[in-house]
Order: sequence, then structure tokens, then C-alpha cells
Amino acid sequence: MKKNVLIIGAGGVARVVAHKCAQHNDTLGDIAIASRSVAKCEEIVASVKDKGAMKVEGRIEAYSLNALDIPATVKLIKDTNSQIVINVGSAFINMSVLEACMETGVAYLDTAIHEEPNKICETPPWYANYEWKRRDACKEKGITAILGVGFDPGVVNAYAALAYNHYFDTVSDIDIIDVNAGSHGKYFATNFDPEINFREFTGVVYSWQNREWNVNKMFEVSRTDDLPVVGQQTTYMSGHDEVHSLSQNLDVPNVRFWMGFGEHYINVFTVLKNLGLLSEQPVKTAEGLEVVPLKVVKAVLPDPSSLAPDYTGNTCIGDVVKGIKDGEEKEVFIYNVADHKDAYNEVGSQGISYTAGVPPVAAAILVANGTWDCSEMRNVEQLDPRPFLAQLNNMGLPTRIKDENGDHPFEYNA
Repeated sequence: MKKNVLIIGAGGVARVVAHKCAQHNDTLGDIAIASRSVAKCEEIVASVKDKGAMKVEGRIEAYSLNALDIPATVKLIKDTNSQIVINVGSAFINMSVLEACMETGVAYLDTAIHEEPNKICETPPWYANYEWKRRDACKEKGITAILGVGFDPGVVNAYAALAYNHYFDTVSDIDIIDVNAGSHGKYFATNFDPEINFREFTGVVYSWQNREWNVNKMFEVSRTDDLPVVGQQTTYMSGHDEVHSLSQNLDVPNVRFWMGFGEHYINVFTVLKNLGLLSEQPVKTAEGLEVVPLKVVKAVLPDPSSLAPDYTGNTCIGDVVKGIKDGEEKEVFIYNVADHKDAYNEVGSQGISYTAGVPPVAAAILVANGTWDCSEMRNVEQLDPRPFLAQLNNMGLPTRIKDENGDHPFEYNA
């Protein structure tokens, strides 16, 4: 049984994680939140207290931390007696935080794949470039490390595993669809870290088709679906983390990821990219200053957490899974719909941060009570999805299933 949580990061997702940990501190224990900006951490702590989010009396404290400094992270883990680390900082710090967890013997959870600042779209499968190189060491040390346990990746991996293990005899296709049909009222903004957001779309699009890697350009391939609540939506095949684990961990010939974009986003993105403003490589100005164009764009765009108060509308994220059951072709859509305004009213964040921040806390609860405390490195689809989805049902992210029996809630009683 593990207790006491260290949250690394202080953005919109970290705010959700802190609030949800507080709502379950009877199970999770003391809460520490750390980032380079202790002021941001203190503001999150204040918001937790203002909302009266703590389920029982307990500690929630803010700390300053450069998470690239492994010894400093080790010290903070020890000083706070944390046994579970939820890493929702920049994807650039993942391996440093994981190394600190391995050194201290505590559980590690993150919500996105590791990236190096000067590299994008590395050789697939992406997890093999950094995370999976540490699998053997985690197993030898008995370290529970659960990778990509946000929504996508994360919950959509659990949806895939649920379908694969319980709804089909064989699966031919997993198509993950991510639509944000909300409106933030700004001319242009990204829903999470602009630097990470743009890096996903400036390289090639990797998909897993016919059991091999397929390459496309961004916005080259699209589909249109009539989705629950948000209606008819056009999405574009995109490169994304979960394709790189599902393709290797499940025996499925086709795994693709589709994300919704409005015409305005595509137009602005295209102009920025064509001007070279989305490059991760440094350039020199006429004055001799060295800058990274992508970081400059990030600096002038709205902070994603600032979008929350005026955000309206819904998200719809889920898996269309096709295959064979009892000799017959079958298709299911396993999904969640989240409301931006509901998320803001509960925790002060917009829906994208909410969908990313609730799942790692659900996973932390399963680690704390032993259900997912697996003593090795795993991706979400390698764990039993049912207790995870059941936990999410009770935490504000209910799962629904659309199949031959209609559209109905997911239910599970262990």
C-alpha cells in the first residue's frame, strides 16, 4: 500500500490533479506540488483550499523544483515522504523524474511520452526511444511505472484494452477520435502547452496500418463522424503517443489517431509553419540574439490555463473498434463526453485539462490500494481497464459504450 503524492508541474492539468488528489486524500494521503514556479504551485494550493476540496484533514504544500535536477527531485521525494509521483510537467522532464523515482523506489505516473527539446517525431515506436529502455531496470527494482495515463494517451488505451479483451474475438481496427467542440473565445490559442501541441503536428504523421508503420503529412487524411453530443465532426489523422504502444502491445493490424481541427486553426497553423515560426531549432536575430521560434510563439499565445473561465461546449473522445465476435463483424464506440463549464465550476480548469488530469489520480488510487501496483513499467493497455474505468465513473469522467445494444453506460462491479 502506497501513500503520499508528489505532483510535478503547475499548469492547468496539475491544477486538476491537485484538486482530485485532495478530494481523495483519505486514500492518497499528503499532497505536495512542485515546479520551477513556486508561486504557481501556491496559487493551486490556495484554489484547493478555497474550494474546500480536501476530503479529510491533511497536508497540501507547495515547493520549488527544477525537475531536470535528479538529486533535487530525489531529495524532495524523500523530504515529503511521497510514495507516488504524478508527473504532469513538460514532456522534456519525464526521464529525469523517472530516474528519481527509480532511485527512491517510488511509483511513477505520467500523461505523455518523453521528448527531447531539439527532436520531433523520432523513429517509431516512440516509447522504445526512451521509456522502454528502462523497463528491465524498473522490473529489477520493483518500480511501478505507468506510462501515458492521461486521457489520450491513457483512458483511450483502456478503452482499447476493454474492447480487445472483452468485446471481440479478434480486433482489426482501433481508431481513436478526439474532438473538442468547445469555444474559448480567443483569436487563436492551444488547449495545452503550445510548444508540445505544435510539436505533435509539425512532423510526419505515423500510423500503424497492415501491421507496419505508415507515413502521411499532417491534414492529409480526414474522416467525418456523427458523434454523441457534439454531432458531425471532421477529424484528421495525426501522430500520437498511444499509437506507438497499442501497436506493439495488442495484436491489432490497424491503429490510428484522429483529432478535430477547425479551419481557422488549420489556417493559422499553416501560416506559422510556413514562416518557420514553429521550428524547434534555434535561429539568430539581426541583433545577434539566439531564439527558438517555437518558444517565441509559445510566449505570445495565451496561457492555456487562462482559457478556463470563458470556455463553453463539450469534448468527445473515444475509440471506434472493429473486429469479429462469434464469427460476425462487430463495431463498438467507447467514449466520454466532458463539459468545459462543468470542469471550471468544479476545479477551475477547462475540459481539456480536466480530461487529462483526472485519469492519473484514478490510477494513483489504484496504485495506492494495490490494484495497479504492478512493480514494473507498463502502458495502460497492459493493465486491467475495468477498475480504472469504474474509478473514473465516480470521478467525473463516465464511460459510455455505443454498440448493437444502443448507447449505454459502462458498468463494472469487481
